[in-house]
Amino acid sequence: MTSCSTLRRICAGLMIAAAPLLAQPAAAQFFWSPPDFSSPPLTDADAATALGLPGATAEEIRAGLVWNLRAALNVAALQCQFEPTLLSISNYNAMIAHHDAELDAAQSALLGYFQRTVGKGKPGQAASDKYGTRIYSGYSTVQAQRGFCQAAGQVGRQAIFANRGSLHEVARTGLGSIKKSLVLAGEQFYGDPGRSYALTLPSFDKKCWKKDKLRPECQVAYEQKVAAK
Repeated sequence: MTSCSTLRRICAGLMIAAAPLLAQPAAAQFFWSPPDFSSPPLTDADAATALGLPGATAEEIRAGLVWNLRAALNVAALQCQFEPTLLSISNYNAMIAHHDAELDAAQSALLGYFQRTVGKGKPGQAASDKYGTRIYSGYSTVQAQRGFCQAAGQVGRQAIFANRGSLHEVARTGLGSIKKSLVLAGEQFYGDPGRSYALTLPSFDKKCWKKDKLRPECQVAYEQKVAAK
């Protein structure tokens, strides 16, 4: 009886000790403690600047928000396949199918913006095409890929569950975090030790080598560099 009571007390103690761990949110795909990509919703004035649409009307800004979100999630679908649990491809395809009417309207409104500000006909069409290419390139990243893929995955999930006609609202609240994620950021608590590592090498100047052996004075300089690191 005593041993059973003792065992119950031990189990209860272990459960209490483990409770804080159980209460923690699930770790993201890439980080123990993800970088803070939170960002306030874009106002019309902020959006006009951030999206490169000076003088845009409220309708054109909504169109720009939608089209930029489409571009960001399209880039994510192409660049984030290395982590299948993000569902980047399926989220993008679902967004296109679910919000096709709003996306079509956004494309037409953006073309109208460039026809109005650059010129009707070919000049406006060419400017619209260049804008599309530029925003796609703007969401492509290498060093910050992990953060971008995580942020795009979260916003993409919001997009597929948003009501039809409200994709611009998802873009207004989510594009800031996606743009913020394009800057390389590591763990909040642990930094980014792997990616910040730099290999220290000796000088490859010819005067430092003799018969494929490092001269003593260059060896000393190399060892000093290693020690300083």
